[in-house]
Amino acid sequence: MAALTIATGTGNWFSALALGVTLLKCLLIPTYHSTDFEVHRNWLAITHSLPISQWYYEATSEWTLDYPPFFAWFEYILSHVAKYFDQEMLNVHNLNYSSSRTLLFQRFSVIFMDVLFVYAVRECCKCIDGKKVGKELTEKPKFILSVLLLWNFGLLIADHIHFQYNGFLFGLMLLSIARLFQKRHMEGAFLFAVLLHFKHIYLYVTPAYGVYLLRSYCFTANKPDGSIRWKSFSFVRVISLGLVVFLVSALSLGPFLALNQLPQVFSRLFPFKRGLCHAYWAPNFWALYNALDKVLSVIGLKLKFLDPNNIPKASMTSGLVQQFQHTVLPSVTPLATLICTLIAILPSIFCLWFKPQGPRGFLRCLTLCALSSFMFGWHVHEKAILLAILPMSLLSVGKAGDASIFLILTTTGHYSLFPLLFTAPELPIKILLMLLFTIYSISSLKTLFRKEKPLFNWMETFYLLGLGPLEVCCEFVFPFTSWKVKYPFIPLLLTSVYCAVGITYAWFKLYVPVLIDSAIGKTKKQ
Repeated sequence: MAALTIATGTGNWFSALALGVTLLKCLLIPTYHSTDFEVHRNWLAITHSLPISQWYYEATSEWTLDYPPFFAWFEYILSHVAKYFDQEMLNVHNLNYSSSRTLLFQRFSVIFMDVLFVYAVRECCKCIDGKKVGKELTEKPKFILSVLLLWNFGLLIADHIHFQYNGFLFGLMLLSIARLFQKRHMEGAFLFAVLLHFKHIYLYVTPAYGVYLLRSYCFTANKPDGSIRWKSFSFVRVISLGLVVFLVSALSLGPFLALNQLPQVFSRLFPFKRGLCHAYWAPNFWALYNALDKVLSVIGLKLKFLDPNNIPKASMTSGLVQQFQHTVLPSVTPLATLICTLIAILPSIFCLWFKPQGPRGFLRCLTLCALSSFMFGWHVHEKAILLAILPMSLLSVGKAGDASIFLILTTTGHYSLFPLLFTAPELPIKILLMLLFTIYSISSLKTLFRKEKPLFNWMETFYLLGLGPLEVCCEFVFPFTSWKVKYPFIPLLLTSVYCAVGITYAWFKLYVPVLIDSAIGKTKKQ
């Protein structure tokens, strides 16, 4: 106990958690890596060996550069370190090059960049309300949050097995959130502007940042009833925020504007010629929509309501990323997904404006924006669920209701990432890591809120337990059936649809209190 008290006082426990997960990442270096490994190797080669004027035109590889300019410069900087490991990885024509030194460099570059994520987690922990402080170190909200973020299962497999650089990007996002909690608004705005020019997926949460900064920073005072005091508007603050965004954007896009290449850059960043869903359906509303269309088409063929010759050849379950026509339900266009996303986001934005509730209200709105965009966006990748899971982690240690939603969202969302790791050696790794993280998340949050009502009702418990039989069916039963050859897509279909139900439920459950509180607020005013 004495050692535990010392660790609590000095903060050594945080360093131990960070060091422990870093060692785990090192152990994962030899594991399977996806085509994203070749994607980033190719980007290293492009930025190192070609002039900037050719970065967004180079197409020797199918894995063309399609991230914003700051990420391209990041790859450029990395390439000047990479040349000391293996010069051959920087040859644009060395497609699918993967020497042992290349593997070590790319794996360690991800681990090294996670330093920013670790720092951001520490800053976020400083923003956590310490009212619920247990006697034991492991019962403290800051300790629980540190584990939930540093040891996040989704980040571990996405970055350190599958291979990507999500860690330091989420580090920028968490650090910007921490700065807003600390009322360092200009720093928060700057960090988020920089983040947008590293990876444009964060555009999903831009409305939350924009409305919160305008409402809580540019307007300096409220009326006694909480409504906005219009005379408190500060032009100086608006101009300052605008200047920050403009300067960051000019630094990022300026060179390509000078080269008259902005249309080419944007065509790479927003490839709407890709299909509604990724090759593996992200578990969102469109997965349920596609599944329903598939079921209706099968029924229609059985009952001879549909002509087999009129059925579109492009199938959502073929594993291809392409545009196609639905068979029974109306086909979905990028514009339709944009409208659905805006409709889903708007209520949370209105609540943030009319009933701000401080930084926690902003964080809730950010999570809803991320989750709504995941639910209704065009060509959403399954890994985008992390954009909602990580900020939701901060809310989970504050209220029991949020903890319940977090556990449903994170368990379902993390399981939906399983198809990313489809090789046999990684099967026990992903199952073990998922079980450890899930068991810790549930047990720690149950302990934190043990004086309140249970975190799950019977229906939620039954649903989450259903993930076990689903995994057994997909990984251990289906491969030995005759359906494997004729219907190879079934495991992906079942995983996507089952997880889509849980994520949709979590989205509704997170949204309902926001809408109810807003309605109560209007009633009181009347």
